[in-house]
Amino acid sequence: MEVSRVMEERRPICVAALYKFGAIEDCAKARKPLAHLCCTLGVKGTLLLAPEGINGTIAGSDDSIAQVLEHVRLLIGDNNLELKFSRADEQPFRRMKVRLKREIVTMGQPDIDPVNNVGRYVSAEDWNALIRDPDTILIDTRNDYEVAIGTFAGAIDPGTKTFREFPAWFRQQRERLLKDGAKPKVAMFCTGGIRCEKATAFLRSEGVEDVFHLQGGILKYLETIPQERSLWEGECFVFDERVTVGHGLQQGSYGLCRACRRPLSEADRLSNLYEPGVSCPACYAERNDEQRAGYRERHRQELLAVARGEAHVGASFASRGEQDA
Repeated sequence: MEVSRVMEERRPICVAALYKFGAIEDCAKARKPLAHLCCTLGVKGTLLLAPEGINGTIAGSDDSIAQVLEHVRLLIGDNNLELKFSRADEQPFRRMKVRLKREIVTMGQPDIDPVNNVGRYVSAEDWNALIRDPDTILIDTRNDYEVAIGTFAGAIDPGTKTFREFPAWFRQQRERLLKDGAKPKVAMFCTGGIRCEKATAFLRSEGVEDVFHLQGGILKYLETIPQERSLWEGECFVFDERVTVGHGLQQGSYGLCRACRRPLSEADRLSNLYEPGVSCPACYAERNDEQRAGYRERHRQELLAVARGEAHVGASFASRGEQDA
């Protein structure tokens, strides 16, 4: 067994990224017992509940995660959760949140059916062959800040700020992508698979038939495919304190701007526009001096809380967009 794999297995914290599309009749009623169980077991992270299903990432001991997942399976009425596991040396979340949402990943297309009308799943083992096919159009469905730090070779970047922009982007680009009435294979991917459930359902609702998506998302690919066989370039943004992961789901090299929640490269952290907890090159022009002063005071309070051995209420991880399992 590789040394890296042995070290990964010795890490004490189990991180579970999960989602499932399926009817939840009374989300408000389901929320409290789920949150209570997580807090009782010391599990932390974020879970989103919506009438269409559940989505989120949680972390804790192996036994506590197993108990929460069993509760979720009973709640959703389905044993086949989409799950990706990884491990961490320390708890990557500051607290537990169970939130009620209209959608578990926001696309704003209420008429699509991500349960019964989705694209064809392609396993990580078969993905390379599909995207090497010259008749395949490869689309990254994630947002611009995610694509910027890593993607598959040859993938189209829609340049979206949020997933809600994806339908408009496709409609604008449809003629170029499907020129001369061509019917290519369209392969799409995202972090953990959930956005592609909706993206493929949307394309099918638009009349595109040959639609495929990477089962388990980038995370499953990075976990499964050895680096020497991989077509992935860069790192993958994740929605917890690890910020990014690479092959084997090893923690990546990026930090996080605590003001805008964008990933920070080494070059970003050397910039004159970077101030920990206050600003980075990506968000400096988006904020004014008054806002930066507020961030500076929040950061000061967080450091004081850490010095006292306490968790500051404003220090919890929050992604810039919807959490993507």
